[in-house]
Amino acid sequence: MSKEAPSLDQWLEEAKHSEYADKCGMFLAHNGVVRATAKAQVREGTAMPPVAQVEFSYDQEGLDAAIAEALTWEGVYYVRVWLNEGALEVGDSIMYVLIGADIRPRCIDALQRLVGHIKNDLVVEKEIYA
Repeated sequence: MSKEAPSLDQWLEEAKHSEYADKCGMFLAHNGVVRATAKAQVREGTAMPPVAQVEFSYDQEGLDAAIAEALTWEGVYYVRVWLNEGALEVGDSIMYVLIGADIRPRCIDALQRLVGHIKNDLVVEKEIYA
């Protein structure tokens, strides 16, 4: 069973009232979602059966450290992350990441860098096929 996803609208409202909101010229969000197409098929073109579920877990300590590190990146003033866990169905949210930065290029780069680190180093995803 998965966790209840947060409200991105509420997150944005809170971010705009945060301590460093006046330094942020952009907020950018990522919402990762369980898809029916297997990762190997999307990335490598390998024929695979459809995904029915994903067993998802993550390293909370590593995530906390990643968030703290992201806040040291040039121009980044706001970071918030939510990760789901458990047996996730197709269409369920895997994660939300919200970045606030001073300018667009830094915001986009920070979001890509943080989401990449989370996906590559901090989560375990096991696809269960239909």
